[in-house]
This record gives sequence, structure tokens and C-alpha cells, in this order.
Amino acid sequence: MAAGAGMAALPLRTRAQAWPAGRVNIVVPFPAGAATDITGRVIAEKLSQMWGQAATIDNRGGGNGLPAAEFVARARPDGLTLFLTSAMTHAVNPWLYDKLPYHPLNDFEPVSQFGRLPFVVLVPTDSRLKTLADLTALLKAEPGRHNFGAGSLPARVASELYRQLAGVDAVHIGYKSNPQAFPDLLSGRLTFMTIDTTNGRLQIDGGKMRGLAISTPQRDTRLPQVPSSPEAGLPDFQITTWTGFYAPKGTPRDLIVRINRDIVAACNDPQVLTRFEGLGGRPVTSTPEEFGAFTRSEIDRWGKIIRAANIKLD
Repeated sequence: MAAGAGMAALPLRTRAQAWPAGRVNIVVPFPAGAATDITGRVIAEKLSQMWGQAATIDNRGGGNGLPAAEFVARARPDGLTLFLTSAMTHAVNPWLYDKLPYHPLNDFEPVSQFGRLPFVVLVPTDSRLKTLADLTALLKAEPGRHNFGAGSLPARVASELYRQLAGVDAVHIGYKSNPQAFPDLLSGRLTFMTIDTTNGRLQIDGGKMRGLAISTPQRDTRLPQVPSSPEAGLPDFQITTWTGFYAPKGTPRDLIVRINRDIVAACNDPQVLTRFEGLGGRPVTSTPEEFGAFTRSEIDRWGKIIRAANIKLD
């Protein structure tokens, strides 16, 4: 019986060792030049070296990530198609559409988390609002008279979480991208914005905007001058936008383990870390089990905020 068990395990080891037999397609639901695309290309280059086969980025932007997610969900589960995506496809879309062409849990195998970014609440540097408490007091004193902008659904959800926790009334104004909202924030049409720290840091370091709070329990080393959410007086203001790798449902367990191991190793490579630090961050990896549990918790978390804000697709 022991010999039989060893022989049964042999095909799994052989399959993992032989993989990949061809190019690995890493689907990204964003256009070239987007943050996920840029960081994805860094890791794909390293994985290509490790695997001895090309790992290429396949940009399938548009449609809030629906076409890309459906493509991966229908792909052969052979480990040669991976999905490098964000909270948008797996935690946001389930609450925006009555019917999705994919299921965020049932159609994918979690492989590893890849990145995580907090949000920062921004006001212009010449604003009289110096702290998050100042902003909250103003919005409470003048309910419904102030606007906040967002050029992405994650940015809006982060602002809505602040609004819900602070108990304030402010009007959302939508934009096609977060940068398109910056002129209105600087001119005073918008009172505040909440955006990811990568884009927020550019505005703060450029001297145009002031950060009032980071959406994490500790300060961010990239923005050490900005208070954490507890320091700002709103300890439950904790939310991050994130990215991670998935594979089509049914991808063999041994391949999931192999791919996870290689992604973690690539992310810890000194040269890769140096390149990521130049981009303003560090990769965040996990086991497949950890990423699966994280995905489920994020679906619930984002859903509560979206439902409370009654966010609908325009």
C-alpha cells in the first residue's frame, strides 16, 4: 500500500516539475501603463527567468474588468493562464452588477496576494483644514454643501467609508480618473478626495496637497508626515486597495503550490525589491489559503460599504 501511494504521488511531482511547457499568459484587467500593469511586468520578467519560459502580460482593460475576468474563468486550468487583478473584479463588481459573467470565488483558485495600498484623505495645501477633525467638523456644520471627488470606484468606496464612519453628509462627483479631479480639488469645487497612497504621494510631495489621514492603523513609511487613522481620530477608517494572482478553477493543486512558491521567491528577490521600491512600494505575498480567506473577507467588507452608500453604476 505504501509503494502504491508513492506511485500515485509521482505524476503530481512530475507534472509540477515539467510545468510550464509553454508561455504563461498573465491577464491584467487594466491598460498598459496602469499601476498593476507596471508592477506585473516587473514580476513577469523575473518569473520568465525562473521558469525558462516567457511569462507575458496580456492587457485586457475596460468594462470594470468583466471581460478579463470572464476570459480567465473560461481558460483551461493548466497553469498557463493566470489573472493578476485587483479588488475591483473580486470585491467591488459583485455588488455593482445583478449578474456577473463569472463568480469571484467559484470560478477561480487563489494563488497569492501581490500588493496592498492604503488610501489617503487629501485637501489642498492652502486649505484651512489642517486635520481630519477639521474636515469632519466642517462637513457636520454644513451638511450637503460640500463635494468630494473620485475617479475610480475604489477611491469612492474609501471616501464613502470615511463619510459613514464620521457621520457626515457630502456630495459625490464622479470623474473618469482620479487625476482629472485634481484641478477641481485645487480650485475649491471639491472639498476633499480619498485616493491611493501612490497617487496621493505624488501630490503631497509636489506640495500641492496635504494628507489628513492614512487608512491604516500605522503611519505609512512613504508618507510619514500623514497621521494614521487612529491618530486622526477615526480608528475604524481602515481600507486598502489590493492586487493578487488567481488561476482558473480546477487548476491542479500541485501547480497552484508551485506557482505560489515561485511568485513569493520572485517577490523576495533583491533586484525585484529594489525595482519595486523605486516604484514606491513593496510586494505583499501570501499562501493560497490566506489569499482565499482574504478574498472572502474583502467581498463582505466592500459590500457593506457599497450597500450603505447605495453606490450604483452610472
